Amino acid sequence: MSNTDTAATALKEIFNAERLRHIAEEMSAVYPAFKAKAFLKQAQDGLAELSVMQRMARVSESLHAVLPLGYEDSLDVLFQLAPRLNSGFVSMCLPHYVASYGGHAFDTSMQALKYFTTFGSSEFAIRHFLRSDLERSLELMHDWAQDDNDHVRRLASEGSRPRLPWSFRLEAVQANPQLAAGILDRLKADDSLYVRKSVANHLNDVTKEHPEWVLDVIEGWSLENKHTAWIAKHALRSLIKQGDVRALTVIGAGSKAEVELLDVRVEPAVVRLGETITLSFTVKSTVPVEQRLVIDYAIDYVKANGGVSGKVFKLKTLELAGFGSEVVARRQVIRDFTTRKHHVGRHGVRVMVNGEVLAEVGFDIVLG
Repeated sequence: MSNTDTAATALKEIFNAERLRHIAEEMSAVYPAFKAKAFLKQAQDGLAELSVMQRMARVSESLHAVLPLGYEDSLDVLFQLAPRLNSGFVSMCLPHYVASYGGHAFDTSMQALKYFTTFGSSEFAIRHFLRSDLERSLELMHDWAQDDNDHVRRLASEGSRPRLPWSFRLEAVQANPQLAAGILDRLKADDSLYVRKSVANHLNDVTKEHPEWVLDVIEGWSLENKHTAWIAKHALRSLIKQGDVRALTVIGAGSKAEVELLDVRVEPAVVRLGETITLSFTVKSTVPVEQRLVIDYAIDYVKANGGVSGKVFKLKTLELAGFGSEVVARRQVIRDFTTRKHHVGRHGVRVMVNGEVLAEVGFDIVLG
């Protein structure tokens, strides 16, 4: 089993039988008439075959099936349950409940999502309301971007991401990022790292379709604020990997690197799955002034059909003194992932400095 598969299995176990019993016990504490046995029977049915998101949905569905209350009365009970749950991730079944059964009550449901997000996150659930009523949802989330609670501020950015992982895409925002621009502008200097990461990820999503729009926005910011500068760097990470000159210029590395790379090597030159390669070299300045260097490397993975597919990895950002030099090295295990299978053959490795390829080496993968 790969590390990715192992991680997925571990994540599923957040909603294991013991956790379901915990939910049932806490529900019974806040609502004594709760039918715990009926809840557990439904929630545990076929549990082993369900993914983590399917398990989350199952909990929400099972709660709904045994609660003999109307929507708003059910929310009153779930409001009491939320602070009693012993996992922030598990608490995300409550926003799921809102998305599944509260579409008819916009105002009540949005306030419920705002409350529930403080215990975990409502980022997945709120997207259903954005899809069904984009204008009203964004207007409310724009206000949330100034909330005192950092979980609520983050929800404004994270929930409106065009490409949120594990969720459907928001096609309208994907086509027109300006729709959420006001939210991001209010959060561009947020003092919470939790919020800043979300803003950076939102903007990085946008670079997939609208790189020039993101660059225009960030170039209009004052990067003297350290929080804003942090967001800018992380928002542009995909463009920086691609060697985009405007993105590199934003982080002070837009000039051609006046350096040479010495003793560039990958060791060992031949590997099998599960073994580790080490890329190493010396970067040496050829000018008397200090330079900011963004160093990345790309591996051209051999595909099943014999072609190649390149993937860029971040390596190092450094300030190199005039005529100075520095040894750079990176180890990487060659193993299969759910998203990448390795194939035998020659794998090229390219070293890039400030977006320019300055060295090419490689290694061979052979059968074990």
